[in-house]
Amino acid sequence: MTPPVFPLVASDSDCLDLLGSNPVRFYPFGEAPQHVVLPYATWQMISGVPENYMDCPPDIDSISVQVDVWAYTQGDAKAVFAAVRRALETDAHIVGVGLEGREPDTRIYRISLTVDFWTERSN
Repeated sequence: MTPPVFPLVASDSDCLDLLGSNPVRFYPFGEAPQHVVLPYATWQMISGVPENYMDCPPDIDSISVQVDVWAYTQGDAKAVFAAVRRALETDAHIVGVGLEGREPDTRIYRISLTVDFWTERSN
């Protein structure tokens, strides 16, 4: 099952103030449109591990998600990062923060965080 990354961000007023609402500029990795307005953010599942038991099949998975924030200025990147972090902390554990960089060609700022969700299986 996919963790509720998008719904958590898309329902948070601080995130919507920074990422817009029509559309919410929070895209699955590789799906941001060409020439998207900045700031925006992307997310991707980077690992998943079932919670294995001795007496029955797993009913929950631990899924790690990486979120990357992209912005023209360091201040905008940090503001979106903080809002997204607060929105996701309500249902997940932040396990990595603050990988910062600047794309060499575009000079766009990027800040990443890693979030772990415990997600119930639907099957």
